[in-house]
Amino acid sequence: MQNIRNIAIIAHVDHGKTTLVDKIIHATTVSRENQAETGDLIMDNNDLERERGITILSKNISVMYKGTKINVIDTPGHADFGGEVERVLKMADGVLLLVDAFEGPMPQTRFVLHKALELGLKPIVVINKVDKPNCRPDEVHDKVFDLFFNLEATEEQLDFPTFYGSSKQGWFNTSLTPADDITPLLDGIIQYVPEPETFEGSLQMQITSLDFSSFLGRIAIGKIRRNSIKEGQTIGLAQEDGKIIRGKVKELYVFEGLGKKKVQEVQAGDICAIVGFDKFQIGDSFVDLENPEPLPRTAIDEPTLNMTFSINTSPFFGKDGKYVTSNHLKERLYKELEKNLA
Repeated sequence: MQNIRNIAIIAHVDHGKTTLVDKIIHATTVSRENQAETGDLIMDNNDLERERGITILSKNISVMYKGTKINVIDTPGHADFGGEVERVLKMADGVLLLVDAFEGPMPQTRFVLHKALELGLKPIVVINKVDKPNCRPDEVHDKVFDLFFNLEATEEQLDFPTFYGSSKQGWFNTSLTPADDITPLLDGIIQYVPEPETFEGSLQMQITSLDFSSFLGRIAIGKIRRNSIKEGQTIGLAQEDGKIIRGKVKELYVFEGLGKKKVQEVQAGDICAIVGFDKFQIGDSFVDLENPEPLPRTAIDEPTLNMTFSINTSPFFGKDGKYVTSNHLKERLYKELEKNLA
């Protein structure tokens, strides 16, 4: 069976999370020479995210390092996207908490970290931007410990390993002495993050993310908890009302580098994407038809903001914008629901 580590990255906005992910990708030479220049901010590929420099949707990448597959799950840094956060953490077995060496842990970091600790994930603390003037890494380390303690972390979680460094300069180390690159951190991920726990029994996989392709339709993403899934296999989809829909896995993908790779079979513990089902929602489970045992559903946080779209009564009505009718707006919002439930 393949060596796998599933790790989620948690950080407050602008603490260097996307830059760190870029460095992981470059260090494991995912963006090979024959590909087009990838540039920076590789993970933020949604227009709004690039414009604002923040991460809204969680995304997956996967890299190979020393014979181990590391699935990196990028989480939003905003409490506003809590619906995204809790679900994607279900795919992880460990969590990398990235903290600015000057600012220290922030309120929104607290929110996401609390969810991760509740799920029993093994934490690794990364204190970033130690190259900045006036930074205070030792003080920030103490503040992180206090935060863990206040969030009622277990003794094992309180005994977290710490790495120091600079995403921008491309190094991390177990001390404040600059290293040549980020390999000490990658070694730490393999050492401290446990392999995914798998269980004996019939198929179980919970849908924790959605994707949409105009060619393939809706795509269900999640981590297989039990057994395996093969392309062409007939499986069941357990819905919220208890109904089980029979369907066929038309195509099966795992994450490789920045994209997805088509495969014939995926084993328990790995994160995969399934094509072939249309009527699924976040929290539904893929199960064995003979012996269906769906996983308990994850509740999605209520939205922090409600909006009402009404007729434009402004004097500038009709002078700007391409799609301005209520039907166009409705269509656009429903399109967003295909990928981004939160």
